[in-house]
Amino acid sequence: MKLPELIKGIEIKTITGDINIDITSVTCDSRTVSAGTLFVAIKGFQTDGHKYINDVINKGAAALVIEDTYAGPVRNISIPVLTVSDSREAISRIAINYYRTPSNNLKIIGVTGTNGKTTTTHLIKSIMEASGYKTGLIGTVSYSTGNTVASASHTTPEALEFQKLLRDMADNGCRFAVSEVSSHALSLKRVYGTEFEVAVFTNLTQDHLDFHSDMEDYFMAKAALFSGMGTDKRAVINIDDPYGKRLTGMIKCPFFSYGINTDADIKAESINLTMDGIEFDAITPAGIIPIKSGLVGIYNVYNILAAIGAAISCNILPEKIVSGIHSLSSVTGRFEKLDSGMGFYAVVDYAHTENALRLLLEAAAQFTPGRIITVFGCGGDRDRGKRPLMGKAAIELSDYVIVTSDNPRTEDPLKIIEEIETGINDTINAGSQRASAYKIIPDRRSAIGEAVNKAEKGDLVVIAGKGHENYQIVGNKKIHFDDREEALAAMRQSKK
Repeated sequence: MKLPELIKGIEIKTITGDINIDITSVTCDSRTVSAGTLFVAIKGFQTDGHKYINDVINKGAAALVIEDTYAGPVRNISIPVLTVSDSREAISRIAINYYRTPSNNLKIIGVTGTNGKTTTTHLIKSIMEASGYKTGLIGTVSYSTGNTVASASHTTPEALEFQKLLRDMADNGCRFAVSEVSSHALSLKRVYGTEFEVAVFTNLTQDHLDFHSDMEDYFMAKAALFSGMGTDKRAVINIDDPYGKRLTGMIKCPFFSYGINTDADIKAESINLTMDGIEFDAITPAGIIPIKSGLVGIYNVYNILAAIGAAISCNILPEKIVSGIHSLSSVTGRFEKLDSGMGFYAVVDYAHTENALRLLLEAAAQFTPGRIITVFGCGGDRDRGKRPLMGKAAIELSDYVIVTSDNPRTEDPLKIIEEIETGINDTINAGSQRASAYKIIPDRRSAIGEAVNKAEKGDLVVIAGKGHENYQIVGNKKIHFDDREEALAAMRQSKK
């Protein structure tokens, strides 16, 4: 592709050299540069791509895009150099051009929020497929392009990978693409310039405050998904959530509101929750839609309502909505039930924020005649403020708590646990705990084994935090570890 075609739609500050050249690849990673590459220098968190300009020229880069604040010499560089005010915006637009604007061939549905993104995207995908539309998926668990499925590297990948996935979906015959859109992706402009047909807001609770300066910054990052949507697009917003309610006053596009406790456009009535699933009537602009789902918990009622809103926005028939929701019985690592064969179950769930843990444990309490035994930890090098809050939630809503490690990364697991303990002990001292006791077992395998061995008929073992993940990150090493495998192994051992 010619360089002028790649930079269409980008505000170029200055150009040196002849840009009428062929480009064979685009990257912001200096390690992947080869002859004919357009290298876009981005200031990252670990390093600055501008430091590698000489290296990429020596590797055969055909042209450079750099930020206009770069203070190094460019006059003597032998290849074209283009300066921009924001190289992240530039590479997002370049990615769209390089992959021939995939949104021209797909209807893209984006889902953002703290909790519920993964389940909501899977529900939407299931509905679209029940309607006969091949549908791609980008999210926390996996990337599906219609013909292939791969494990996800990020909830929302970098711009070049994101647009490539969309192009693959279009080329594979997908009509729709459903994507989780993280606050990191929005802040780092990974989806900048992408035309979303529908954008969904699920909720906002504390998370990622290691990345965002405060909750307001976190919210504004989420709101960015909706700011560029025109009047021919539509939003779907949870107005039971105060941030969702606020968002409705900030956007220009039409929207469907949804909720349970408010007078929303899409509302759930006659809700029946059991361990086997959910039944309710969805009151919608398309009429009353009777819903039956194998998903569990009140929070999944919200996820289903969000999916209904997205589907109606795309003119999907009510009977197809019913079919699609009913056909999705579970989502990997989301309230994933494991039968011990000894009269109790274990549930593996991705809940890794205070709100998600509370919702999980509240749902579990509705179906558990015996005790709730909770195993959880908090990730290292991530939002420290939620650690005592998660400890408080666990001790208030469980009968027995085991605190363990969960991707400690470069932090000392015991230090992370100490911060969780402050919330537990403050709650105990206030006399508001439910749990009779808690225990510290830093080794996660041993913690899961202890919980399973302690469980009796009618109890529920809740293993929270990792869900679909099949690894532990200790230091800079990723070690295979799967909560489901460990729980099942402990159950087999307990039977002996």
